[in-house]
Amino acid sequence: MELAAQVTDLQKHYDLGSVVVKALRGVSIDFPKGDFVAIMGSSGSGKSTLLNLLGALDRPTFGEYTIGGIPVSTISDDDLSAIRNEMIGFIFQSYNLIPQYTVVENIEVPLHYRKGYPPISAADKQHIEHLAEMVGLGDRLDHRPYQLSGGQQQRVAIARALVNDPQIILADEPTGNLDSTTEAEIMEMLCRLNAEGRTIIMVTHENSVASLAKRQIFMKDGVVAGEGLFPGKAHA
Repeated sequence: MELAAQVTDLQKHYDLGSVVVKALRGVSIDFPKGDFVAIMGSSGSGKSTLLNLLGALDRPTFGEYTIGGIPVSTISDDDLSAIRNEMIGFIFQSYNLIPQYTVVENIEVPLHYRKGYPPISAADKQHIEHLAEMVGLGDRLDHRPYQLSGGQQQRVAIARALVNDPQIILADEPTGNLDSTTEAEIMEMLCRLNAEGRTIIMVTHENSVASLAKRQIFMKDGVVAGEGLFPGKAHA
């Protein structure tokens, strides 16, 4: 079994002076390539902390995290930034689009942070337009976020997450701000990306959303409290 990522005895402590908060208390999870996992748990369970560490947005206090066989916990900040940009795609609940940028400009943002900072090429532009068409926004390339619905903005965010062809897509409540119809459309898109071989790790509090993943991990008090495999969702 080839792993996209792996965390071993992952711990994250926050020193608040008078008290040390142990957000993660020893989490070990394997994420096989092509996995689609939903991470669930109440507020304070550690799921958001885990997602931040998986996204290389923070470093663990103790434990190991590897992505594509690379030990993230011990590499330099520059290498960490490169991994974050090249190997991980992010989808957020609030979309995090740049208001003054068009659809095309928002999708291309990660390309500006590639190693060596190469200029945007004609091939890059063609790739961006292809992604926009893939998420159903081929006719809105020059639109800005305020001209788009919430679902369309999330589609831009999905295209942006894919622009560097990452190994892993991290989705933080990707349907949290959407109505039920648009939620279904976005989840259909994520399921299709997973069927094409993308590894997706998603935080959600919605059972209906989590049930579309291959498996479900439950967090409580900074540890994995349980794991379930949904019927008919066996690992590829």
